[in-house]
Amino acid sequence: MRIDGYVIVSADGMLANADRVMPDGLKFEGDKRFFTDALDRADLIVHGRNSYEDQPNSPKRKRIVLTRGVGSIAPDTANPKATLWNPAGASFEAACDAATVRAGTVAIIGGPYVFGMFMDRYDTFWLSEAPKVRLPDGEPCFPGVPGHTPQAILAAHGLKPGGARILDRGHDVTVTPWRRS
Repeated sequence: MRIDGYVIVSADGMLANADRVMPDGLKFEGDKRFFTDALDRADLIVHGRNSYEDQPNSPKRKRIVLTRGVGSIAPDTANPKATLWNPAGASFEAACDAATVRAGTVAIIGGPYVFGMFMDRYDTFWLSEAPKVRLPDGEPCFPGVPGHTPQAILAAHGLKPGGARILDRGHDVTVTPWRRS
């Protein structure tokens, strides 16, 4: 399976504010289109219990939700397309088997703990950056931020940046693919 990560971060490496909510100031139409298109192509979405994409196609997407609320793996009674997974009780591969996804593209969409779990497994990490936004006391995108930049953490895990693409010219929002070399 191919594993891709997706996040948009503020200039200070945050993905949410101090209340652990993605503020409207970190939402941009170009990034939203990029993210939506990527998730529509993915075979499986993986995220923590506080992360979600809240898009029209969200209920149609097969997903794994990380939680300590189950011993290992369980169906999500609130969402027939979701599998609940406790990494302490089962492997990622077992969770994928339970979600009936054994090939294709997996999109990791957060939060920080989830991103950190897959650092050594990403094929590509799509880092969107909003350099004009600051979120003091916000929630860091990865374990190790703000002591290190998101870019330094990706590089430390063997990922190399490709060419950045502009997603919102007016706000200087870009996305850079970080690929495993």
